[in-house]
Order: sequence, then C-alpha cells, then structure tokens
Amino acid sequence: MSTTDAPIPARTVRRAVVTGGAGFLGSHLCTELRRREVEVVCLDNFLTGSAANIEHLVGDPGFRLVQCDMTDYVHVPGDVDLVLHFASPASPIDYLKLPIHTLKVGSIGTNHALGLAKDKGARFVLASTSEVYGDPQVHPQPESYWGHVNPVGPRGVYDEAKRYAEALTVAYRAEHGVDTAIVRIFNTFGPRMRPFDGRAIPTFIRQALAGEPLTVAGDGSQTRSVCYVSDLVRGILALADSGHSGPMNIGNPHELSVLRIAEDVLAATGSASSLEFVGRPVDDPQVRRPDTTLAAEVLGWAPEVAWEEGLRRTVEWFRTALEASAAPAAHRAG
Repeated sequence: MSTTDAPIPARTVRRAVVTGGAGFLGSHLCTELRRREVEVVCLDNFLTGSAANIEHLVGDPGFRLVQCDMTDYVHVPGDVDLVLHFASPASPIDYLKLPIHTLKVGSIGTNHALGLAKDKGARFVLASTSEVYGDPQVHPQPESYWGHVNPVGPRGVYDEAKRYAEALTVAYRAEHGVDTAIVRIFNTFGPRMRPFDGRAIPTFIRQALAGEPLTVAGDGSQTRSVCYVSDLVRGILALADSGHSGPMNIGNPHELSVLRIAEDVLAATGSASSLEFVGRPVDDPQVRRPDTTLAAEVLGWAPEVAWEEGLRRTVEWFRTALEASAAPAAHRAG
C-alpha cells in the first residue's frame, strides 16, 4: 500500500455536505446524518431528485438546502468535515435521456466536489457504482476487477462518467493529499425510489399495485444482488468514518434472478398481475453480485435486512405514496 492509499485516522464529523441530497440515496444519507446530529448542507438541482424526499428535514435548524448544479461553481460557507458526492442521474431512464449532463456531472461536478473538499480539508466520499464493472466476466466482482465496459454503448455515458470520477478522485488524493474514499454501490432499493425511474424493483411494484403486467426483461434469468437502503447507508457512513480510501464494494451478496424478484413482488403486493417478457436493454449485465470481503474485513459491515423484509417495507411505502398521489387527482376529477 502506498502512502497515498494509507488509511487516514477517523475524524469527528460535525458538518457534512451531501451533493444530490434530494435523491433516493442522498436523502437517506441526509436523514441518517441528522439522526447522528451532524449538521447537513444538501446540494441538489432537482433534475432527478425530489423535494418530497427531504421535506421532513426542512425547518430543521441543522439542515440547509441549497438548490444548485454541481457542474457550476459551488461555494459553501463555513467549516465542512465531510463531502458525500452523490449528484448524478443514476437510473438508465435518466442517463439515457440526459447523456451529456451525466458525463458533465461525473467530470466537472466531481471536480467541483473534490475542490470543495480540498478547500475545506474535508473527507471526500465518491458514490461510484457497480456499473464500472460493466457486463462482468468475473463473478462475483471484487474491487480488483477492472471491468468489461462498452464505452460507446448506450450505458457508456454513466459507466465512463463514474470511471472517470474514480480516476479523478485518486488523482486528487495523490496530487493534493485530499482524504478520499470511493464506494462502489450495487443495486439498492427502498422507500423514496421513483415509481417511473425505470429500475426493476420500483417498476415491478408500481405495475403490480396498478394491476398491470410486470415487464420482465429477457427470460428473467439475469441476476441482481439487491441491498436494502438502510444497510447501504450504514456501509457508506462506516467507510466515511474509517479513513479507508477504497474502492470498496457495498451491496448485498445474496443473488436473485430478475424473474424471482418479479415473482416475489407479486407475492408481497398480493397482485394478480401477469408477467410479460420483453426485450433486454443493450449491454444489460447478465450477472451482478459484489464480493464484499473488503467491507467485512475493514468495516465489520454486512447487510442485516433480509430481502423479504426490505421488500415488505418498500411495498408498504409505495402503496402509501401512490395512494396519496392518487387522492388529489381523484379530488380534482370529482
């Protein structure tokens, strides 16, 4: 291990900046940081985030919301101990619609977030992704695997944005001595996911609750390893506290087929919906499962919420959220 990779002693975090803090993962990080009595500055341009995700924090004197775009210059007054960089479109439906912005937030936005951490002497954590492994030829995927990525395919804008962001993070650590870490996030699910974000679990739940056919890509034999959001947040903050530089996989190593996920959603919702098999997206990975040995050894981390329990909580949240959104529409129609 080189001196630039050596763990840095843990620091006390009193104030944190979360970019993309109104998104699915960012908002859960903001919530957990405030539960730990850390002051939070949430930066978001609401391109894919939602004000509803953080409305429970608005009015909290320890929470500050700043609407801004990370591709523009960002200034945060006062001390900052931790920068969590989570600003980016993350679902295929978003980054296929916003390819240039996705590349810019991964490059320019990451540069601005790293510059903020450098200026403040703060710990920096980059939200990278299992997508850096592409359609993997090594299974499960350890952090040492370099990946199998198509840079000119439709998913390339997201894959390469994150791979560049990782390289830039390493460069800031080596050249400027910034205390950095890289977390590679595998498939995650839970409350606050958008019903129409295009990912399998929220899509299946939305379709099941609406009585629509569940659209399973291909024959459904491709696998995903899905982690409940509270476990993921716990792992990310443990990495932030550790001083370890990563890259580090955080995700659930329990592997499920997409068909099994669809069938479990039907059971959890009690829906009588049918399954409809559709074409698979271009470069859709056949397998995806993290090797989490490093997280277990360094952080003592392992997921705690079982798939069935996480799914039950997520279905309950979606049912309530969809009923609440339907009520105003029904009132207007009446």
